[in-house]
Amino acid sequence: MQQIIYFFQKFKYFLFYLFLTILSFVFTFTNLNFHKSKFVNSANSITGGLYTQISNISEYLSLKEENKRLSEENTRLKNQIEKTTLRLSSDSIVIDSSKYHQKYTFTNAKIIKNDFTKAFNFLTINRGKKDGITKEMAVINSLGIIGITDNTSNSYARVQSILNKNSKINARLKGNTSYFGTLEWDGNKYTTVQLYDIPRQAPLKIGDTIETGGKSTIFPEGIPIGTISKLYKGTTANNKMDVKLFNDMSNLGYVKVVKSLDKKEIQSLEITKDE
Repeated sequence: MQQIIYFFQKFKYFLFYLFLTILSFVFTFTNLNFHKSKFVNSANSITGGLYTQISNISEYLSLKEENKRLSEENTRLKNQIEKTTLRLSSDSIVIDSSKYHQKYTFTNAKIIKNDFTKAFNFLTINRGKKDGITKEMAVINSLGIIGITDNTSNSYARVQSILNKNSKINARLKGNTSYFGTLEWDGNKYTTVQLYDIPRQAPLKIGDTIETGGKSTIFPEGIPIGTISKLYKGTTANNKMDVKLFNDMSNLGYVKVVKSLDKKEIQSLEITKDE
């Protein structure tokens, strides 16, 4: 107790000055709107900046969930588009679903394992038989083709990547239904695949876009693949060219599995029996 009394005696002038200073600030901000507003605005500026940073961090942490939501929404819209067709008039667009035959459905999926450094690469997605996934379904994303399902369990599916030396996919020059070839991979760069057997008279040049040809029951036609990065025209018997992929095959996330609704019917027509 004596120590406390001694403290107050020793610092009484300083404490009295501190008391008067605090009291003056209280009177100032209580009675003068200008000073009060300045103080409040300064406080709001500090807290506002803090809240902005917190919001930015929160948005960054939620990007994963947002990407998932956008991917699912994209898939839903693709399915909806597949169920309808558009009839154009001079001043309107009429959706007529009764005159259109739906060919494909899309299932959203996420890649949980991705190989791209081997000669025979595979991916694993988190959709399987219970989700309607079977063998030989196309796997794509918004940038282009990924691969083809080759094995399924109840909840997962294995996908043969386009970066697989056994991969063979029908492809064409974009917008040109006359020139088709076979897309393969030579096992070298994961950014580049090879296109063979495009007719020599095809008007090809560096930078031309290559897309799926639609000559199979797996990939819809017109799915992007990449652009021609090198031509070997005239130097090989099978007219080879390099195609730089639109997709970064080392960095893949959400994909769509494409089911062809006409596949079984088409295959049944193509089956021939020995007489």
